[in-house]
Amino acid sequence: MGVVTAVSRNEEYTFTKPARESITLLAGLGVEGDVHQGVTVKHRSRVAKDPTAPNLRQVHLIHAELFDELRDKGYVVEPGQIGENVTTRGVDLLGLPTGTLLSLGSEAVVEVTGLRNPCAQIDAFSHGLLKEVVFRGPDGDLVRLAGIMSVVVAGGVVRPGDEIGVELPAEPHTALVPV
Repeated sequence: MGVVTAVSRNEEYTFTKPARESITLLAGLGVEGDVHQGVTVKHRSRVAKDPTAPNLRQVHLIHAELFDELRDKGYVVEPGQIGENVTTRGVDLLGLPTGTLLSLGSEAVVEVTGLRNPCAQIDAFSHGLLKEVVFRGPDGDLVRLAGIMSVVVAGGVVRPGDEIGVELPAEPHTALVPV
């Protein structure tokens, strides 16, 4: 079983999100008090394309194991610094299919919608980091490691130390794509 290692949110449009003692997820909206909370898209690039599109990026999750790998390559990245709301350990987030339900603690549930498609802001945070989290694999396909996006199905408070439950959708499973 996985565990939540950190939670973060920010009321302002900045790349990083300060770590918090807890966050509250609101069904259908996202993280209470976070700039990306809402029914419709909130990420600036998506608002510019279609401000009425549904917000499939209400909660951003990243696996702490990525930070370990990046540290081995000389990058120091702490929870919330590259924009995630929930940092996890022990769950293969990138291997989950679309529609997976993740229970975060005793109340909150999010549904996985897709992969985060990281942008150049990551390089502004730490030069060269973008090529570590987005690159071409041996088969030529684009590999994205910067976490997954989700929507809130059931609200509740989420804290570091909360267990993570995983409920896969019915088969056939659909692989994650950027949202």
